Amino acid sequence: MDMALEKKYRSLATYFSESTNQTITLQFGEIEKIMGYSLPSSAYLNYSWWKKTKAPARHYQAWTAAGYTVKYVQPNHYVVFEKKDTMSENESHKDVLIIRPALHGDARFLSVLHKKSKMESKFLVYGQEQQEASSKKIRQQIIEWNQSGRSVILLAILNGEHVGYMKIAGNESRRVAHRAEVDLVVQAHKNDMDILSALIQKSEEWAEEKGIKRFEVTLLEENAQARKLFEQNGYKVEGVRKKSVLLQDKLQNEVYMGKVFK
Repeated sequence: MDMALEKKYRSLATYFSESTNQTITLQFGEIEKIMGYSLPSSAYLNYSWWKKTKAPARHYQAWTAAGYTVKYVQPNHYVVFEKKDTMSENESHKDVLIIRPALHGDARFLSVLHKKSKMESKFLVYGQEQQEASSKKIRQQIIEWNQSGRSVILLAILNGEHVGYMKIAGNESRRVAHRAEVDLVVQAHKNDMDILSALIQKSEEWAEEKGIKRFEVTLLEENAQARKLFEQNGYKVEGVRKKSVLLQDKLQNEVYMGKVFK
């Protein structure tokens, strides 16, 4: 990827670099979800913006660096990208999953995902009665966390749609700066376990970059699927708090799990 590529297009470049599909059709809204930024007005109105391949423009490198060209543009609706190579014309579509830090422009989508996941997901770390999260509150949290550098929301984007996220809440105090709490939410999907695993892997890469040595997570004891997933990724149960949460008129136990990185 050319270093001159604007920051706002780098996630889009990652998306194309990880795709093996010969043809990709993306709605304008899907492109903006992948980027975490809005497209310029000229992208919505002018076919020529998508066909540019010369300086001083650089946005086109997001797809041309991965071998794609723009085949067709329906202004204000969608763009069709095509990769000319030796792949079979009949090759089936393959999902493209990318994980990136959330930006303040993702707040509205995260709020929707949060509410939708509460209703649909079979996998929630803490259960169905999670605290409501408004777009304004999420946006403020993203800005503050990105500025601190000790916390982050990792966003999972599958084929241009937000499908899950992982919150990593770090600590500013020197004594506990080496540890962070994690919270994981993924929308019900046929690939949900792959998405969860990708988020956990990315979270540990982020932790290594930040010098964080320990992750902690709190689960409802009856959430066997969540517990199994974290155990498979090296987390260990460190304690149980009996009847600590009232959920659906029933007192439930909490399980504390942790993982220490080498």
